[in-house]
Amino acid sequence: MSRIDSIFRDLRAAGRKALMPFVCGGYPSVGTIAAALPELQRAGASVVEIGIPFSDPIADGPVIAAAMHEAIASGCTPASVAAEVRQARAAGCTLGIVAMVSVSIVWRLGPDACFRQLADAGFDGVILPDLTAEESGPWRAAAANAGLTTTLLVAPTTSPQRAAEIARACTGFVYVLTRAGITGESGDVVTGRIAERVRMLRQVTDLPLACGFGIGTPEQVRQVVRDGGADAAIVGSALVKRMGAAAKAGESPAAAAGAFCRELGAGLA
Repeated sequence: MSRIDSIFRDLRAAGRKALMPFVCGGYPSVGTIAAALPELQRAGASVVEIGIPFSDPIADGPVIAAAMHEAIASGCTPASVAAEVRQARAAGCTLGIVAMVSVSIVWRLGPDACFRQLADAGFDGVILPDLTAEESGPWRAAAANAGLTTTLLVAPTTSPQRAAEIARACTGFVYVLTRAGITGESGDVVTGRIAERVRMLRQVTDLPLACGFGIGTPEQVRQVVRDGGADAAIVGSALVKRMGAAAKAGESPAAAAGAFCRELGAGLA
């Protein structure tokens, strides 16, 4: 059983939901991720997504896209992100850690080599946001051979039949988008629509359902996991923005990440 499977199994047994923060590799500076992971663990996060910076992100809004471009300009690479995760693991970090990575990066490095590098560093899984279910077979096999889970995305506009196909192609958990479009903070989450999608996916998969896009407050976390029935709430742009602001103010972005995670955790109660 993978670490991701064990985390969600234990949460379900305890009747609890998960908070899944998203951080951008190499942002706001090199070394931030290694410092932020222990802070997020102490703050109550269950699984952390680390975005591998990509020059042409498919679904990321202005906050995360800008962070990725800044990280790349500073010299961030998949190898440097992996090195920071390895450092955090060596320091005793036991969080679930998954990489949000474009298939373009994986293709360039080679699926076997890329996934092995991630697994050796301490990653537990990958999210491939721009991979279709139909083309996912070889990629999923390569990830499984490296001991990684593979997660694909289900959009609000995805038909029930296709959503079922995507869910069946996933391992670890299914990423359920709360809205169409790109990442970024928004107003209230449409919980009725999320609840309907969650109920439909429960009929075709036993995997945990993690909702993301547009979630940035404790109340939105609550709407997703309590009213929407999801197993986890993913928070990205709001957290990346907090970390960037802290760095510009001369404060610790890692500490800011932990403090914000504690605030968001109120939505799990």
